[in-house]
Amino acid sequence: MESTAQDSDVKIKRLELGPFGTNAYIVVCQATGDSILVDAPAEAGEILRQLDGTNPRYIVISHSHFDHIQALDEVKSELKIPVAVHPLDAANLPSPPDVELADGDTVNVGQLKIRVLYTPGHTPGGLSFLVGKYLISGDTIFPGGPGKTGTPADFKQIVDSIVTKIFVLPDDTEVYPGHGDPTVLGKEKKEFAVFASRSHDPNLCGDVLWLSS
Repeated sequence: MESTAQDSDVKIKRLELGPFGTNAYIVVCQATGDSILVDAPAEAGEILRQLDGTNPRYIVISHSHFDHIQALDEVKSELKIPVAVHPLDAANLPSPPDVELADGDTVNVGQLKIRVLYTPGHTPGGLSFLVGKYLISGDTIFPGGPGKTGTPADFKQIVDSIVTKIFVLPDDTEVYPGHGDPTVLGKEKKEFAVFASRSHDPNLCGDVLWLSS
């Protein structure tokens, strides 16, 4: 499945790939045709086909869970471009990355400046990527709730990431997650406010939804 968002500066293609319905994103500078690939879940041939006609510059990894990187080696071998990831997730990649990303870094792609947000919780090195009004959030935030967490400490961390790094963005920010359909940040802020207004089990973690957890 493929869908696209765009404005005069940027075009974003969402590709739903592999058995887990994992999203890869191709971010293209409208002015130059330069592009980056965010995650390489599966179906390397389809990713390469969708990149055709652009000038790929980087592969950036939101986090290193296997369902986001299964096609990484094949895509990198074909394109021969740098792979970038947060250092805390680097060890899980099939080969060492070329670039380590930190919070506040900028990835320049043509005339686009893609801002790196460090959003741990789902994994220790989770990243999100902001370009214009579009946020590619990996598995940090989804429509209706955060990404899955394994411990209460991880859940606390992912909520902190969402509140301090993502919810400070404008309400009209479009959020493109690692699985499923996009959402709009204003909606997520309202649903989180309901969650935050209630008391919760201190051991809460796992699959959490703002409105029903």
